[in-house]
Amino acid sequence: QVQLIESGGRLVQAGDSLRVSCAASGRILSPYTMAWFRQAPEKGRTLVAAIRWGGGDPYYPDSVKGRFTISRDNNNNTLYLQMNDLKPEDTATYYCAAGAVGFTRVALGNSRAYGFWGQGTQVTVSP
Repeated sequence: QVQLIESGGRLVQAGDSLRVSCAASGRILSPYTMAWFRQAPEKGRTLVAAIRWGGGDPYYPDSVKGRFTISRDNNNNTLYLQMNDLKPEDTATYYCAAGAVGFTRVALGNSRAYGFWGQGTQVTVSP
């Protein structure tokens, strides 16, 4: 079992930066993929960043590439998402996810492939 708890979401203004965190506990295996998804009201859950818990290059969809950075602190079992130059369209609930997910664009974006999820943290970007 893996438990994930997100924190750090809040109201910010357009252009601001914000870092959200995900505290992980339990049996996290090195090959696990750790990811951040987001879900806006009445929309589906979409991938914004992913990384292997054991290391390697991260993955970002084009929508956030260059603005968002995923990182992990294995010593403290924490996953981070640094978000810069935030836009109102980034407003969503941000979720941390983990699982034995293949590191391909298609596999990473399939939210049903992840076995573990946090409860989410709300990020609101005002114009």
